[in-house]
Amino acid sequence: MTATLTPSSKAVPPQSRSEREIRWEYPALAVLLLGTGIAYLCNLSSSGWANSFYSAAVQAGSKSWKAFFFGSSDAANSITVDKPPASLWLMELSVRAFGLNSWTILVPEVLLGVASVALVWATVRRPFGPAAGLIAGLTLAVTPVAALMFRFNNPDALLVFLMIAAAWAMTRAVEDGRTRWLVLTGVFIGFGFLTKQLQVLLVVPTLALTYLFAGPPKLGKRILQLLAAGLSMIVAAGWWLLTVELWPASSRPWIGGSQHNSIVELTLGYNGLGRLNGNERGSVFPGGGGDMPRGGGGRSMWGNTGITRMFEPAQGGQIAWLIPAALVALVAGILLRGKAARTDGRRAALILWGGWLLVTGLTFSFMAGIFHQYYTVALAPAVAALVGIGAVQLWRDRHRLWVRLFAGLAVGLTTATSWMLLSRNSSFVPWLRWAVLVVGVLATITVLLPAPRKVALVAALAATFAGLAGPVAYSAQTISTGHEGGIASAGPNVGGFGPPPWAESNGGPGGEGGFGGGMPGGRNADGRNTNGAGRNGAQGREQGTNEAGNPMMGGPAGGLLGASRPSEKVIALLENNGSDYTWVAAATGANSAAGFQLATELPVMPLGGFNGSDPSPTLDQFKQYVADGKIHYFIGSGNRGGADGGSGFGRSGTSSEISKWVEENFTATTVDGITLYDLTTAH
Repeated sequence: MTATLTPSSKAVPPQSRSEREIRWEYPALAVLLLGTGIAYLCNLSSSGWANSFYSAAVQAGSKSWKAFFFGSSDAANSITVDKPPASLWLMELSVRAFGLNSWTILVPEVLLGVASVALVWATVRRPFGPAAGLIAGLTLAVTPVAALMFRFNNPDALLVFLMIAAAWAMTRAVEDGRTRWLVLTGVFIGFGFLTKQLQVLLVVPTLALTYLFAGPPKLGKRILQLLAAGLSMIVAAGWWLLTVELWPASSRPWIGGSQHNSIVELTLGYNGLGRLNGNERGSVFPGGGGDMPRGGGGRSMWGNTGITRMFEPAQGGQIAWLIPAALVALVAGILLRGKAARTDGRRAALILWGGWLLVTGLTFSFMAGIFHQYYTVALAPAVAALVGIGAVQLWRDRHRLWVRLFAGLAVGLTTATSWMLLSRNSSFVPWLRWAVLVVGVLATITVLLPAPRKVALVAALAATFAGLAGPVAYSAQTISTGHEGGIASAGPNVGGFGPPPWAESNGGPGGEGGFGGGMPGGRNADGRNTNGAGRNGAQGREQGTNEAGNPMMGGPAGGLLGASRPSEKVIALLENNGSDYTWVAAATGANSAAGFQLATELPVMPLGGFNGSDPSPTLDQFKQYVADGKIHYFIGSGNRGGADGGSGFGRSGTSSEISKWVEENFTATTVDGITLYDLTTAH
C-alpha cells in the first residue's frame, strides 16, 4: 500500500536520500566540533580575568544568590553591571561548582562557541544538506571575531548562541508550520534580551518576515502564530524585568548604567536608542557623536559611520573577509530558487540568513553611539551560513554560465578583500597575502571555465584557501594571544579608532587597535595584547600613552577600561579583618574596583558603576555607610595621589563629591603606588 502525502503532512527536509545517508557527515562533524573545542581551549588562561568588569560580577554571583539574580557587581549588592544578568549565570554556576579562576569563567564561553558551530551546522543542513552545514560551521569557527568572543567573557557569546537557536527554531517552523517552533523562537529571543537587551531584536524583523512569507499555514494562522511567538518572547524576557521593576528599590542594587535606578531607562537609553543616535546619558562622552572627542581626520572615538564601516581597519579583520562572498551567495541563491513554491525551505533560509546579515550589518554601519569592533560577532553566523549555502549551490549548478559568473565574482571579491585586509599589517605572515592573491586569481579564472569535475574540484579547493587562509591565520593569532580589558580585538595590530585628542597629545597618532594604542584590546606590533603597556606602531615603537599618563587605564588602581592590579602587600592589607565589613573597600568605577575584588574575593563597592557616572551611592548614603562601619577603605588614584581614583572621565557629581569628602576628612596612605584612605579613622 502506498502512502499519499497531503499538504498537511509533515514536511520532509529538502535533502536527497543520498545526502542523508552520506557516512562521512557525522565523523566530519565530530572532527569539526572537537577541533573547535580544542582550538578554543588552547592558551585560554592567558587572558586572565579577560573583562574584569564581568569577572568581578561572576565572583559576586558565585557568593550571593541575590547578586546572581540581579547581576550585581559586588556580593554586597551595591550596583549591577550595565546589562541584564543572563550571560553571567553560566559562568557563575561554573565558579560555584569549581572555584574562581580564569578557566572556570571562560570554559563556559568556549562551550557556547562549540554549541554555536553545531547549531549553525544543524540549521543550514536541514534545507541544504550536510556539505553546506559543515562548511557553514567551519566558517563560523574560524571567523576571527568568533575565535575571540567565544574565549572571552562579554555577553556576546551567549547572545550569538541564542540568536542562532532562534534561527534553528524558525527553520523548523517553516518546515512543518507547528506553533511550538514559533513559541520556542520567541523564548530564545526573550533570553537573548536578558543577555544584551535590544541588540537581539535586530534579527526579529527577519525572523518574522521569513515565517510570514514562507510558513506553511494560511496567512491568518501565520499571523496568529507570530503573535504567539511575540507573546512568548515577552514572557521569556518580561518575568525578570517585571521582578526588578516591582522589587523595592531600597532592597535591591542600583541598576548600573541608568541615571534613575530603572531597568526600563537602561533598556531604552544607554543600551537602547542611545546606541543608535549617540545620546547615551551616563556614558563617558554623553550627548552623541557631536560631543565626542575627535582625533585626526575628524573621526569620532567610535570610527566613521557609513556603508564601508565593516571594512575599516578596526572591524575589517574581525568579520569582513567573507561578507562579499555571502552577499553574492544570497543574490545567486535567490535567483536559483526561481519560481519555487512560496513555502520553499531553501528560499526561506536565504531570506532568514540574508535578512540577518543585511539588517544587522546596516545597523552596525550607521549607528552613531558606542560601537566596539567585537560587536561584529553578531554577523558571523549569517556570513557563515550564506557562505556554506552559496558554496554548495554554486557548485551544484556550475554547468550554467551565469552561475559560474557569480562564482567567479564571489571568489574574486573574496581574494581582493583578503589581500586588502592582510596588507594592513605587512609584518604579519608576510607571504600569506601573496599566496592568497596568486591562488585566488587562478581560482577565479578557473571557476569561470566549464572545466571537468576534477579541475573544478581543484578550483574549489583553491577558492577555499583564498577565502579561509586569512581568517584562519587571524584566528590562530587570536588564540595564541591573551586579551584583557574592556575592548578586545581579534588578530594582529592593524589600526583602529580615533585616536582621541589625549592620545595624540601624548605621543602623536598611532591608533593601533582599541582607542589608538595603549588600551585594553590595543596590541603592539607583534600582535600581543597590551593591558596598558602602550606599545604600538608598525615597528613596535613606544606609544605616548602609558599607565602613568593614560587617563583610561588609571595606573595600578585601575581606570575606566583597565582593571586594578593590587600588589600582595595591598591584598594582605585589604584582607586583614576584611570579612568584618560589608565592603572591604570602595573605588570609583567598576574596573578599578574589580581587580581588588577578584584578588581578595571580598565585596568592593564600585562608585558610579562602570563609567563612574551613575549617581550611586549618594554622598549622604556613603557617609552613612562609613558611619555604620560598613566600608573599610577608600581606594584613590595611586600614582597621582588624591581621592579621585581612575581616569577622571565620566565622573558624576556624586562620585566627585564622595572623593572630595574622603580627601578632606581622612588621611591618605600610599602602598605600592595605590592611595588608600582608612575610613575607620578620620583626621
